[in-house]
Amino acid sequence: MGNKLIRYLLDLFYPTRCILCRRPIAPGRPDICPACQDTVSRPPASGRKGDFFSQCVSALYYEGPVRSGILRYKFSGVRAYAAAFGEQVAACIYECVETEYDILTWVPLDPGRRRKRGYDQTELIAREAARRLCRELTPTLKKRRGIQPQSQSGSPERRKANLAGAYTALDPSAIAGKGFFFFLFRGTTGSTLSECAKTLLLAGAEEVVCATLASTR
Repeated sequence: MGNKLIRYLLDLFYPTRCILCRRPIAPGRPDICPACQDTVSRPPASGRKGDFFSQCVSALYYEGPVRSGILRYKFSGVRAYAAAFGEQVAACIYECVETEYDILTWVPLDPGRRRKRGYDQTELIAREAARRLCRELTPTLKKRRGIQPQSQSGSPERRKANLAGAYTALDPSAIAGKGFFFFLFRGTTGSTLSECAKTLLLAGAEEVVCATLASTR
């Protein structure tokens, strides 16, 4: 009786909320409420192609309540959102990607920024997605120098120049001849996607496919 009362009081004063719009939802329900599930726009299943990757798919558009939820996750330390976001990414990969890939990896956060934030938001989501896809997540890239945040870099050309040479392969011998799928937290101009894909290809990767949690239109 005591545990039931505690759960009741917790649900009453600290209700479970949708990770996007923050409306209260019933305990045990999905973390994204039915209203958001029905109204949130999703990018085309075909994704897009880039200079160094053959396909990039995105689970959501970076706008409205999605943008609000992502900012809370990224800057307010709400790590619990990673499970729901990982589920969205896994569903997107399962439905939209037909290419076979050998290694599932992610774009690492700058070491200094990771220490300051306490976690790598991309890695947490990638691990949740990998678990749902029954795949192992393998680190393959290292960010070898701190750079100005891409959101502050300005034009697409400046973003591209800002990233030049920022990543290096951890173990080229484990990359050669492999097909890669990698995950980026959010994609805007595609500069980070292209730079990481180029790094993998130069290390000997056969093909690179990628995904983002959210992308701009």
